[in-house]
Formats: sequence, C-alpha cells, structure tokens
Amino acid sequence: MPEPTADDVADALDALRAATPLVQSLTNVVSANFVTNVLLAAGASNAHIDNVHEAAGFAAVASGVLINLGTPDDATAAAFDLAADGASAAGTPWVLDPVGVGGLPWRTDLAAHLLTKHPTAVRGNASEIIALAGQGNSGRGVDSSSGSDAAVPAAIALLEFAQVVSASGSVDYIVGRGDSGPVGVRVGGGSPLLTKVTATGCSLAALVAAYLAIAPTPLIGITSAHAHVAVASDIAAENASGPGSFAVAYLDALAAVTPDDLRRRALVEPFSLSTGRA
Repeated sequence: MPEPTADDVADALDALRAATPLVQSLTNVVSANFVTNVLLAAGASNAHIDNVHEAAGFAAVASGVLINLGTPDDATAAAFDLAADGASAAGTPWVLDPVGVGGLPWRTDLAAHLLTKHPTAVRGNASEIIALAGQGNSGRGVDSSSGSDAAVPAAIALLEFAQVVSASGSVDYIVGRGDSGPVGVRVGGGSPLLTKVTATGCSLAALVAAYLAIAPTPLIGITSAHAHVAVASDIAAENASGPGSFAVAYLDALAAVTPDDLRRRALVEPFSLSTGRA
C-alpha cells in the first residue's frame, strides 16, 4: 500500500462531498456543537447519538462512528461499548479519540478496553497516543507536552489494534498497516490558532470518521482528514485577527477549500519509521 499523496486527498474530498457521509458522534459536551458545524462545513453530516438505547443500532446504519473520551461517565461509557460493538458487527469504520488518557486511571482503563475492540483508527495528540500504548505519561489534562514525532513508536505499537493511528501536532504523524509492514506519512501546515479554539482536535477525529467512510483505504482516509484541516486552517488564519475570528473563518474555509486547493497546498509526504525523516 503506497503512502497517500496530495492527489489522493484531493480525490477523497471530491468523494466526501459527493457522498455526504453521516457520522455518529459519541463526543464530549464541550465539543458537540463545534463537531457538528465542522462536519457540515466540510461536506459531511452528524448525529449525536450517545445513549445506551440507540448507540449500537445507529452505529450499524451510520457511515462512520466517533468515540471521544472527553467527558465520559458511566452511561456514556456503556454507550461507547455498544457503539463499538455495533460498528464492528456492521463493518462501520470507527475512530477512537482517547482524550486525556494517561493521567486519569478510570478514563485510561476505559480507553484500553475500547482499544481491544479494534477501532479502524485512533487519533490523538502525542501524549495521548504515548499513554494509550503504555509507553509513558507526558500529558497535561487534554493537552500534550510531547512533540508529535515522539509518538511515532507508540503509534506503531497501536497498529496491533487499529489499522491507522495519527498523532496531531505542529506536524501530524500518521502510521498505517502496509503490505509488508507499517508505513508512515506526515501532514504539515496547519495554523497554530487551531490550539486556541476548543474542539478542533475532537472535530478532526470526527472528520477522520467521515473520510474513512468514503476513502479507498484507511490510510488515505485519515490523511485526507488531516490535510483538509491543515489547509483550511492555514486559509482561515490568513483572514483572522485572533481566535474568535479564526473559528468563524475556519468553518468558512472548510467549506470553501477545493480539491485543487488540496493538490496545491497540502503538505503530505512519506517519512521513515526508523528516523522520522522524509
């Protein structure tokens, strides 16, 4: 399986907008509204179905599923379990976003349990990926104190459970299962203002679920979501004076970005899994 290119992510954007995939988001109370707006702007749609009565059934009919551990409680944890089982039984791609794992034991145990259900993709910041793989704890709540490149060994280890894993940061590092072993791709760009607006990471994970639904491979799907966000945020930053105006401009840019924009501006390149270099 070759590493994705800017042409691949441009084609995936076309496919996303043609299909309008429906994402079931079991996400946190802080992010629910922004996740929905991001999906709508990008070309997908969202249903926030996170109760134990409907989680499994909806996962079977959704295009993709997001399970986000931002604000879990006993009821949502049970719904996570049901949604993961429902998605797996139906062949629906699903994403695990292990928000805040590492420093909080119950949340970390919950994430480890969900990991054994084999998500299609795992997306987190570097500290979350490192903690989920059991290789350390360098997080500060939901924030990372590790560079995304430092999470590559942990991301590779998580391929035992998931088909693709990404660690977000100033450069996003993505690994996936290849025909003869793991392969790596990184996505550059992306405005630092993304870190000043709540739920940009959560909404990226939701967008990963949308792209997994239409991409020819999980690696192309997750890379396309990262590239779409990076290019849109760069465009938004050109028209923003601070975090507030950036949040509005970002939604506009997610909707306005074209496949040709991705071909011209997406910084997608393979990297060596042993050295981290292109």
